[in-house]
Order: sequence, then structure tokens, then C-alpha cells
Amino acid sequence: MAITHLLSTNITPSLFTTQLKHSLFRQRALLICPKRPTIRAQSKNNDAADGPDRLISAITYFYPFFDGIQYGKYVITQFAPIQTLIQPLVPTIRVFKSFPLNGLLIFFTLYFVVVRNNNFSRYVRFNTMQAIVLDVLLIFPDLLERSFNPKDGLGLDLMMSFDSTVFLFLLVSLVYGSSCCLLGQLPRLPIVAEAADRQVL
Repeated sequence: MAITHLLSTNITPSLFTTQLKHSLFRQRALLICPKRPTIRAQSKNNDAADGPDRLISAITYFYPFFDGIQYGKYVITQFAPIQTLIQPLVPTIRVFKSFPLNGLLIFFTLYFVVVRNNNFSRYVRFNTMQAIVLDVLLIFPDLLERSFNPKDGLGLDLMMSFDSTVFLFLLVSLVYGSSCCLLGQLPRLPIVAEAADRQVL
């Protein structure tokens, strides 16, 4: 954005005739290292999010986790602590998975009703957008599973490891994102935070 603004600015010859050395040096510095605006997700006009904002933001991180729960089929069956952690969520997961279009409906609801609604604080919209971007990334492991579905051997071992990695990333994102939101902090998830920042104005 900074580079585009710089290139779109008309530079007249007078700028080079006055303070030539300083001006030329600053222009080159801007081209090499453009300044990027710092954007922070805030709740309304305050740095701290209020109770409802925290709760709504924390809940949104369940969406990508529910949508990608199938990637935990190997981990959940092998580790009892994870089974215990997931067990209270089973009824909600069943409702989520009961209708094939539930995920798509929730996606559009979160995006158009929350992210694009300025009545919600930027804190809520940013966290919701992070959850949406995280869910969109699930397209890639889904495509990989559809095109590469080994039944045994090394291929199956690699697929099990890949699925387990995706699930653990979703689980860590859920725990970290929701915990930070409940504490009033701003979670910034790797890979998705920058994309969420660009979408939430």
C-alpha cells in the first residue's frame, strides 16, 4: 500500500531543486524500506475488549476446529487426554456435521454479519476473520486427501502424520485463540493474522 501510494504521488521538479541531497536520499529510502502503517485490533474506542466482545471472539475459534475435526481421527483414538478434552464438544460437533451446508452457512454468516458489520468492534471482527481464514486454509489438506488417499505402507503413514499435524494446529489455535480472547488479549495466529488484518478495515 505504501509503495502504491508513493508511486501514485506526482513528484515535481521543484522538489529536486530544493534540498536536493536530502530529498533524493529520503525518496530512495522510502522506495527501499517503505513505512507500513501499524494497525491494532481494538474494541470500540478502547484498547481493552469488554466482556461480550471477548466471549464472541472466543466462540468464533470453534468454527474452524469443528470444520476440521475429521483430521483428528488418528490422534483422538490414540491419546486418551485428547479424547477427554474433546468429549464435552461431541454433541455440538454432531449438530455441526449433521447438515453438509452448515459450515458454508456459518462461513457466510460470520463474514457478512460480523466481519463486514461495523457495529461490531474491530476486536471481534479481527478475531472472526482469523477464524474464517483458518477455515479457508482447510481447503488444501482436503484437496490433498482427495487426490492422494493411500491405503497402506509409507503413504498411509505420511497421510496420518499430515492429518494429525493439521488437527493439532487447529486444536492449538482453538485453545490459544479462545484463551487470549477470554483474557482480553489479542491473539495473532501464524499464517492467518496478516490476512485477517488486510480484510478488517
